[in-house]
Amino acid sequence: MSHYEIAVVGGGLAGRIAALALSKQGYEIALVAPENERQDGRTTALMERSIDFLQDIGLWQNTLKHAAALSTMQIVDGTDRLFRAPTVPFRASDIGLEAFGYNFPNAPVLEILQQAIDAEEKIIQLKSKVVSATVQEAPATLTLESGDVISADFVVGADGRESPLRKAAGIDVKRWAYPQTAIVLNFSHELNHANTSTEFHTPSGPFTQVPLPGKLSSLVWVQNPQDAVIFLQLDPRAAARRIEERMQSMLGKVTIEGKIQGWPLSGLTAKRFGKGPLALIGEASHVFPPIGAQGLNLSLRDIIAIRDLLGAKREGVAPQPIGDAFDRRRRADIMSRTASVDLLNRSLLSGFLPVQFLRAAGLHILGTLSPLRNMVMREGVAPGEAFRALREQVGRKRA
Repeated sequence: MSHYEIAVVGGGLAGRIAALALSKQGYEIALVAPENERQDGRTTALMERSIDFLQDIGLWQNTLKHAAALSTMQIVDGTDRLFRAPTVPFRASDIGLEAFGYNFPNAPVLEILQQAIDAEEKIIQLKSKVVSATVQEAPATLTLESGDVISADFVVGADGRESPLRKAAGIDVKRWAYPQTAIVLNFSHELNHANTSTEFHTPSGPFTQVPLPGKLSSLVWVQNPQDAVIFLQLDPRAAARRIEERMQSMLGKVTIEGKIQGWPLSGLTAKRFGKGPLALIGEASHVFPPIGAQGLNLSLRDIIAIRDLLGAKREGVAPQPIGDAFDRRRRADIMSRTASVDLLNRSLLSGFLPVQFLRAAGLHILGTLSPLRNMVMREGVAPGEAFRALREQVGRKRA
């Protein structure tokens, strides 16, 4: 049986970044993940704190080559309801930033991560699935589909929403489903996007255009499942016309680039995020709709917490089973982000007039009160910082 200090299970963005980040701490890592045969056509937006983290571990400069800045993010009410919200622009310059973050396609960044992993001597790649595991106490034992059995002092589970590691640890989950499918694609357009992302709130969910380098953008269009089936059957030119109409020709003529994908939307929250020698990150821990660029940013905060709790490797000392401490540290952030995204998504679906009024009124207040809007922007870029600053300011006034 081969023994490793840390096993990272899962080969998506979160798993690969976790393996690289923890190897930089000096630990010997087993990265357990089968070859991924499906091309990931999605894109990901990262905010300032996540970018700082990638810079710390030497991954940002190569990623930046594929990324576009998000300098302005605006919300447009695309409903025909009685209570409609005004268009609300959020400008990074209003809080002293050049950009809130950057958006990039997943596929080339996964390749960048793979090249970094291939070059890292402290990462051993085991290209297989975990079929069973014992993770109640250290060392954990993992049995792989290849027949190999390995042990590890600590395990990071980045193995997706059906996580075998989570099940092996006996951790239950709360699941829920939405009557929605996310249409995901990239498109080129005649006019410059000016590094502006526009999110139309529609009765079926958000329609979100996010800039990519050049005259390219990514799109996540949340539709009801029946409409999504029809849309996925359209030829590229007909699909492009539908997108241009939905965007009110803001970017001129649209051309579909690459494949159109559909992803049914659901939500998941693990009852615990860590336990003993196991920490769960990414979709093994939390899943929610693609609203507000929260997904990978939340996962990177998971990884930062693990790195900080484990600390740098000390000679002759095994990694500590920090799963319980990780659960306590991450609970407030994960639960609050999940609840806020779920609430916003359900408010779009609700036909209840008071809900529509409250949503429209909330956006109107944000559009009118610049101090509140700026605080919301700071909280989105660096979670917790805006409210800490507000508490300190109130404390100084009382003193």
